[in-house]
Amino acid sequence: MPKHRRLDTQTPWVELSTTPADWKRADPALLAGMLAQLHLIRSFEETVLELAGEGLVHGPAHSSIGQEGGAVGSIIGLRSTDAVNGSHRGHHQFLAKALTHVGGVRSDLTALVTPEIRDVLQKALAEILGLAQGYCRGRGGSMHLQWFEAGALGTNAIVGGGAPMATGNAWAQKHAGTTDLTINYFGDGAAQIGSVLESMNLAAVWKLPTGFFIENNLYGVSTHVSEITADTRLSVRGQGFGVPGWRVDGMDPLAVHLATTEAGERMRAGEGPAVIEAEVYRFFHQNGPYPGSAFGYRTKKEEAAWRERDPLLRVATEMQGLGLVSQTQVDSVRDQARQAMREVTAQLLETDPHADGKRRIRPELWPQPEFVDVGLRGDTSELDGARTLDPATTPVVGKRGKFIDAVSAVMGRRMEQDDRIVVIGEDVHRLGGGTNGATKGLAKRFPGRVLPTPISENAFVGLGGGLALDGRFRPVVEFMYPDFMWVAADQVFNQIGKARHMFGGVNPVPLVLRTKVAMGSGYGSQHLMDPAGVFATSPGWRIVAPSTAADYVGLMNAALALEDPVLVIEHVDLYARADEIPEDLDYQLPFGKAALRHEGSDVTIISYLSMVHHVLESVEETGLDADVIDLRWLDRASVDWETIETSVRKTNAVLIVEQGAKGTSYGGWLADELHRRLFDWLDQPVQRVTGSEASPSISKVLERAAIARTEEVVVGIGQVRAGMGGV
Repeated sequence: MPKHRRLDTQTPWVELSTTPADWKRADPALLAGMLAQLHLIRSFEETVLELAGEGLVHGPAHSSIGQEGGAVGSIIGLRSTDAVNGSHRGHHQFLAKALTHVGGVRSDLTALVTPEIRDVLQKALAEILGLAQGYCRGRGGSMHLQWFEAGALGTNAIVGGGAPMATGNAWAQKHAGTTDLTINYFGDGAAQIGSVLESMNLAAVWKLPTGFFIENNLYGVSTHVSEITADTRLSVRGQGFGVPGWRVDGMDPLAVHLATTEAGERMRAGEGPAVIEAEVYRFFHQNGPYPGSAFGYRTKKEEAAWRERDPLLRVATEMQGLGLVSQTQVDSVRDQARQAMREVTAQLLETDPHADGKRRIRPELWPQPEFVDVGLRGDTSELDGARTLDPATTPVVGKRGKFIDAVSAVMGRRMEQDDRIVVIGEDVHRLGGGTNGATKGLAKRFPGRVLPTPISENAFVGLGGGLALDGRFRPVVEFMYPDFMWVAADQVFNQIGKARHMFGGVNPVPLVLRTKVAMGSGYGSQHLMDPAGVFATSPGWRIVAPSTAADYVGLMNAALALEDPVLVIEHVDLYARADEIPEDLDYQLPFGKAALRHEGSDVTIISYLSMVHHVLESVEETGLDADVIDLRWLDRASVDWETIETSVRKTNAVLIVEQGAKGTSYGGWLADELHRRLFDWLDQPVQRVTGSEASPSISKVLERAAIARTEEVVVGIGQVRAGMGGV
């Protein structure tokens, strides 16, 4: 028989519960503050459900009624410089953080609502109603509440989506030399999600002060937690990563407070992350004013049992037992909270003149329709006064080298000049500068600022997003191959790309995402795509794509100066290409300026990256009299329409050239836009050269057949000439 020995992870995992002595020792001011916040949040949520019932909340109303104890207990002891973020059911977390920020731990229960607290309630309700005075100017609604000043980083509609961002914020706190911490709130459903588990691992590896707070309300919509996981002890999730766990009754706010305090001491001391599981219960359905029993997935008996454990009742009963409050005072707290919400609501609503007995939102409070796209990106004012140089018109002084040398050289120069820059990615610290030499020498020159990551793109790019939103650091994240963006699609597109606009159009998101197109390298269908078309049709991102080393320097400098997320696309065909490496590494390429690489009058050929060189070869081979435009800036807001329009008015014909697959084509949207803008100047439809429909295969023959190069451009030129009558 084999010998067995029981193993222990050596990672603490405890259940914490309060005793009468704990309540007796508790600061009366803390208990009064809990009682006040619990009632304010409860009255707020009751108002939201009331307005939802009247049809005045556009979209979901994810009530936190019943779950307030977890949020209040864990947040009331935090600093304003501590941070929280959460999920779609996050009103209580946001309000607890905002109320603590403006009121601290209030102990005067006779004057519950100060002007500052009333302002928090009104702006939060206005946001949920979609009004201009809301925290996110009406764009966030119920699921996206953010107030950076209070340390509320933003609630999140993607289950588990906030964990990487919170981890990034915690990295910034630690490396800015503070003892602040960040708590990420999520539910039982998210405890099984990859982004959460990846973030736990990353936070543990780097000993980041991240609290992973699981609000286990037992149900994801109608599915019980026992139906989604074999181990319903959710506080055990961190054990595999060496993250200690606390399990606590979330209906007991003091127990939650004590557990968070213990976990917080560990995080503030630099010992790394913690998991807290608070068992709570939402008294209503996933969305709206009806209990779960109305939909058949819970019993009325179960709901009644949890109602008896209401955190508001628990705190009031304990305080009464200690002689700290009377029932009359508790009733007064409840009345003050309700009255505050009535007053707040009255400022946002009025009698509907078109429907008897109905209310409506005051028309003057809606955002103006023209605000719809404002703040999708920044206004680029941060580039004002920058020294620009265009190598397309002003030759640079330098030495011959390889394109890849410019990549590492300009990054080294910027890191030398700006100590906020950190480089994040897989293997970026070894192999002579990552897998291609793009970070050559940087790890040795800048210790602690070149961060090798686990293979977890979702976590580390999201961490970069959290760093960018924090503002104290400027992350440069590397995707070894662009296809890996699909692994991290939520963080790339739902989080980073939408963050500025979704939260009101104000907060900068200064992040650079580097990746390389590797078509022709034999890595097959899951490594070789061109991401330009996907990013160009996703909101919020800027895109640059250099075809020369000198352009790379200017574009990277501009990307690192912008306050928007910028995708920097490189191409492996260019890395080893002999090129002029500038001595001057400090100039920026003029914003939104394309390069005219060849002048002619018969056709306008538009391209980017390595295909520019294939186009120039094709023009020389065919003798075509063409304008060749190297876009350089690819995103919708940065394309050089002036140069394109000038050329098209002259040539009356356009050929768009790219290397990649038809399905994710960049040229598809560009052709559509060209037809809309310049239809009257076109003598024939915009022609396009792309790869095939299929992704490139491993076979050298099939890979070549799937992508475009000089030969395909020559064929495309022939099609344009045919449309010109064979000129």
